[in-house]
Amino acid sequence: MKNRIQALALLDRAMVSMTDDEVETLVATLPDDHRETIDKICGAREGGFETPATRTLAVRSTVARGRMNGALEQIATVLTDPCLADCIEQLGDSSDNPTEADLADVTPGLIERHGLATVRLTLAASIAGEAAASVVLTRLLKHDEVLALPAREAEASPVVVLPNAADDQTKARRRVAKERKQAESQARRQQQARARNRA
Repeated sequence: MKNRIQALALLDRAMVSMTDDEVETLVATLPDDHRETIDKICGAREGGFETPATRTLAVRSTVARGRMNGALEQIATVLTDPCLADCIEQLGDSSDNPTEADLADVTPGLIERHGLATVRLTLAASIAGEAAASVVLTRLLKHDEVLALPAREAEASPVVVLPNAADDQTKARRRVAKERKQAESQARRQQQARARNRA
């Protein structure tokens, strides 16, 4: 359980450390079916999100809510699929359990083709997926000069989970409207009662 929590924490850090531009650039390179899957996980209506910025906001929100229910891992798996496939191809026979030297050989090319943030996310997603090389990957994400994740102080501010906030606002508006109607109805009844008493 401890290893599981640590793996998810690394994946969360890799996701949070990505800038919005990096997320949007990565999503733009995905095949259409991958983008549609991201939209579905993030609760888009039919046709998907209208703009990259809206999708990124939804991804951030879903990740913030999905750290324990699997949504974080689902999103990371889809986002990193092309990079992971490239990594496996480059590693060849070593792909099942690569050494640090094997990874040192292939990561510069991966970074050039996919970007540093995506490679970090791919390594973190592999750890969360319980890859055989998880110990090596963890060491790279913690201590490698290039691949190490940025310190938490350098990460983006915590994400405000907008969908739930919107739901709360809607509930509050409905509650106020209901209370107003009840008050108006009660006032009418009292007015009618007074009118009957005067008669």
